[in-house]
Amino acid sequence: MTNIAKNKKHIAGIAAVCHPCIIDQARSAARFAELGKDQTHRVINVVMANLKRSKTTPLLAQHIIRYVADTVIKERDESPDFDIYAEVKEQSNVLSLSYAERFQNKIDNSETPLETGLQIAAAGNIIDFGAKSHGSINLDKELESLDQIPFACYDIDPFKQALEKASMLLYICDNSGEIVFDMLLIKEIQREYPKLQIIAAVREKPIINDATLKDAGAVGLDRLVTTISSGSVYPGTILPETTQEFQKLFASADVILSKGQGNFETLLPLADKRLFFLLRIKCEHMAALSKVKKDNLVLLQGDKIERS
Repeated sequence: MTNIAKNKKHIAGIAAVCHPCIIDQARSAARFAELGKDQTHRVINVVMANLKRSKTTPLLAQHIIRYVADTVIKERDESPDFDIYAEVKEQSNVLSLSYAERFQNKIDNSETPLETGLQIAAAGNIIDFGAKSHGSINLDKELESLDQIPFACYDIDPFKQALEKASMLLYICDNSGEIVFDMLLIKEIQREYPKLQIIAAVREKPIINDATLKDAGAVGLDRLVTTISSGSVYPGTILPETTQEFQKLFASADVILSKGQGNFETLLPLADKRLFFLLRIKCEHMAALSKVKKDNLVLLQGDKIERS
């Protein structure tokens, strides 16, 4: 069985503990889209009807955001490419860029710059409005302390060993804003492994506050490394529904660095030792999956997860 087939076969259902959060995120999406009371009620009904039908939270999230966008497009005569989170994504990119020099200096002055870059990139994963509503995140406060959050799971030695032998690293990005800190890590990887080819992948279309090619261009990621769309229209990476180009890169990559919760949930079933998951644990469900307490950082090799 291929990895892609395994990914499709083993996608789990949505855990009951996730249901309240999903409903909260649907309400958040409705607020961002400035929907009225009746429209918001329809969105919640759609969520309730699909909670047991959807296999993963990224699948349901895509359905919710598409429904909200379609409601706005139809009932307010907006453009077909209406992006609910466009403004907050731009704000996240601008704010993160304002911190880039500060954290670059921390990496440059560190005795272990690669490890510091990993910590900053992983902690930056807090910029996630799929796991937290925008109003619940004080980005300025969070960005102040990125380099102070600990790793509770840290497969650094296997990661370094993999990079030393690798010819190509596929870096699967997650959120806008966060990609600024991914760039700092990528720069350090380039410095320590100058012969390594690095390709960054972002989402195909706007979904929650996930990074797209537009965001990559706004922060300069596409000028740092080759940057492609994975073809994903979900806040995660469901391999059978990505582009052929991305699937070929995924199959041929020597090392794959997967950022964030959505990618973790959708790629975890592969149990691929080339995969390294880098994220901040933001909810109890992810804590249970990773065996790591909430609010800690994870660098986890894909074949080492304990499965109950």
